[in-house]
Amino acid sequence: HVQLVESGGGSVQAGGSLRLSCVASGYSGNYMGWFRQDSGKEREEVASILSDGTTTYADSVKGRFTISQDNDKNVLSLQMNDLKVEDTAMYYCAAERSFVVGRWGSKYEYRYWGQGTQVTVS
Repeated sequence: HVQLVESGGGSVQAGGSLRLSCVASGYSGNYMGWFRQDSGKEREEVASILSDGTTTYADSVKGRFTISQDNDKNVLSLQMNDLKVEDTAMYYCAAERSFVVGRWGSKYEYRYWGQGTQVTVS
């Protein structure tokens, strides 16, 4: 049974920092990532990390956000610096990514999700 529990969200002024954490129990797969979604907007993958340490970032957060993983403690973190108003969203931790191909095209699907933690930048 996989469970993802996020914490660390809050309200901060523009230019400030927050650190999100996601405790992953029962999971030992290759992929973990952070997503965000604000009301009326599409969900966006913010950052991801593979078990070999490879990281990827959305262009909008490169140079400001850092994703990391403590495998011993099963904790995924997202250090967010120089926060901007447009970073305001609900942030979700996700695990286990698969690539699905169908007649409609192809996309990534994510099997496990946390409950989310709100980040508000003003």
